[in-house]
Amino acid sequence: MSRVLIRGGRILDPSIEFDGEGDLLLEDGAIAALGADLPADECEVVEAGGLWVAPGLVDLHTHLREPGQEYKEDLASGGRAAVAGGFTSVACMANTEPTNDDPSVTKYILERAAEDSPARVYPVAAATRRLEGRVMTEMAALRDAGAVAFSDDGHVIMDASVMRRVLEYSTLVDAPIVVHAEDTGLRGEGVMNEGVVSTRLGLPGNPIASEEIHVARDIRLARLTGARLHIAHVSSAGSVDLIRQAKESGLSVTAEVTPHHLALTDESITGFDTNNKVAPPLRTRRDAQVLREALAHGVLDCVATDHAPHAEHEKDVEFTAAPFGVTGLETAFSIVSDLYRAGEISALELIRRLSTAPARIFGISAGTLSVGAQADVVLLDPKKEWKYDASEGFSKSRNSPWSGQNITGRVEATFVNGRLVFRAGRGVVMQ
Repeated sequence: MSRVLIRGGRILDPSIEFDGEGDLLLEDGAIAALGADLPADECEVVEAGGLWVAPGLVDLHTHLREPGQEYKEDLASGGRAAVAGGFTSVACMANTEPTNDDPSVTKYILERAAEDSPARVYPVAAATRRLEGRVMTEMAALRDAGAVAFSDDGHVIMDASVMRRVLEYSTLVDAPIVVHAEDTGLRGEGVMNEGVVSTRLGLPGNPIASEEIHVARDIRLARLTGARLHIAHVSSAGSVDLIRQAKESGLSVTAEVTPHHLALTDESITGFDTNNKVAPPLRTRRDAQVLREALAHGVLDCVATDHAPHAEHEKDVEFTAAPFGVTGLETAFSIVSDLYRAGEISALELIRRLSTAPARIFGISAGTLSVGAQADVVLLDPKKEWKYDASEGFSKSRNSPWSGQNITGRVEATFVNGRLVFRAGRGVVMQ
């Protein structure tokens, strides 16, 4: 029998609206008890004084690159990066090689993850074949194989009639559709936000309207079909307004925001650092502030990293030629917990956005410390300052905008199924 007592921490569980000091007992992979002064008989004791004890974090948006691009990341390295960042459950996008548009690929990802990843991995299958936006995938078969959602993320379904069919069919398999909202015609060759900064730098711009027009279209289609729509990596204040209106009208619309869109702006591009090149692009200071407020008030439901690893030689080129994307699993809590330290969000609501809410959106069994639940737990220090060095991280790739910087808020330990899988200073200690 395996028994771990996490003692004396600040326990945060949004699923039961609990915020208080206490102990947490893990037994045989499940939460056995939560309370004060729990007995430590036959337990391994982990002292948690001064730490937050929370449900393992859940990331709805990662790119783990396997199969096909293992030189950037694979399920093992991505899983290690995940638990180092406190994420016990991650959903991986379908833009692999081959594309996850066939049940055999979905099953491969699940089988390899079970063997190689210390984090739980949930595949997001393609909404259209080969992510081409033309022919819908066999959603029922993919759902049966283990897909938790469907998305052409990284690509855009521009044909509204195809998008309508995708949404209609998704209601039959009871799965959300995750959309990358950009009008490709308006986006053109844009590599950063269109505005004063892009003009000054002489870089082609991607206007905010390219996102907002697409968000508006897909919300209208969600209204038409009654489907569950999840909007990925929201970047603009206008999109927030559209999402708020959709929620107020009773539509099944949810949305995520990334740490980099909360913390960085188009002014970060001034040095032409390709580690700040993302899609959708970093927007203005006003957009970032609206996103922070929307996350704090629940208009944006959750944080998702959009962890997108690229090899050094791919990013070490001129800005216009570099691929879009940054790594984010290992630094997400640090960056987002700035909202807590700034007094913009409570500790309980922050954990809700990082754990309980994303688990609910995808129907994942996570995000709770209720007795009997699987023992996926993270210990967090929101005040710990540390220097992040991507070259010493667990991802295979190094394309982080925060590498080499001192950041605040650190994951101290991560448990998956009651087993310690990460400890700060010791790294990933078990798989």
